Amino acid sequence: MKKLLQVLVDFENQTPHYLAQNSNVSEGNVGWHIIHSCLVITSVTKSILNSHPSHFKKKFSWKAFVVLLLAKFPRGKAKAPSFTQPAGEITSDMVLEHIKEARKSANLLLTANKKQYFTHPIFGDLQLPSAIRFLYVHSYHHEKIIRDIVG
Repeated sequence: MKKLLQVLVDFENQTPHYLAQNSNVSEGNVGWHIIHSCLVITSVTKSILNSHPSHFKKKFSWKAFVVLLLAKFPRGKAKAPSFTQPAGEITSDMVLEHIKEARKSANLLLTANKKQYFTHPIFGDLQLPSAIRFLYVHSYHHEKIIRDIVG
């Protein structure tokens, strides 16, 4: 959990560069990547908190195993679901508000049952410890993209 919260601090530090963009790295600007990551954190948290451990479906996923073990997502291989894509004009205040909400959501995970879960479209059901790892790896992936954009 410490690593996930640290990435949110790093996002906050990158907020002054929210309009920075480099089309050789990504179509989205820094603000887009921060907000996208925050939307993923808040939506996954809601899913976990609303889950019923008895509905968990255990199924091994090589893709999840490799991504979570190596803490690395391949770039440009997946498209973000629409509900995790920022819409409209991005402002500095909007970026900071999303970080604030993501931090609240991440802290709510401390109250969740370890057997609660969320269902990832590719990785399947991930219980709380794996879900937190996923959120960190995903957010860190976008942090690296931000660093490449900013230079």
